[in-house]
Amino acid sequence: MNTIARRAYNLCRSPSLLPVQGVKSVSGEHQIQQCRGIRVRVHNGNLEQALKFMQRKMQSSGIERQIKNLQTRHVKNSEKRVLARKKLQRRIQSQELAHRIKVILADKASNKLLCDASSLLWFTFSGWLPVEVSC
Repeated sequence: MNTIARRAYNLCRSPSLLPVQGVKSVSGEHQIQQCRGIRVRVHNGNLEQALKFMQRKMQSSGIERQIKNLQTRHVKNSEKRVLARKKLQRRIQSQELAHRIKVILADKASNKLLCDASSLLWFTFSGWLPVEVSC
């Protein structure tokens, strides 16, 4: 939890989020960029509850996702290839599942799926399984 809090603090302290000095806008005034941050009150010294509340706020606001996406170390080319291959496999699997669901819904809409069939094939992550259906 300390590393997440530290990275959130560093994210807010990054130069791109601090007020811009010397840069003038069209109206001639200085531009000030807002710093995103989370403030949490600690009631009655209950630090655990405050940390849980802070974590929920970070997840809902998307700061935690930004922190995880920050590159904090060098990623080797071989590791990049592995990550890219896994990402591609997830995308292809998702597209195949969406296509199968689309076909099933299209068949159901055109009454090709009969309710009096003794068993239908339903897709699961382990493959096609026969499932008893009663209409």
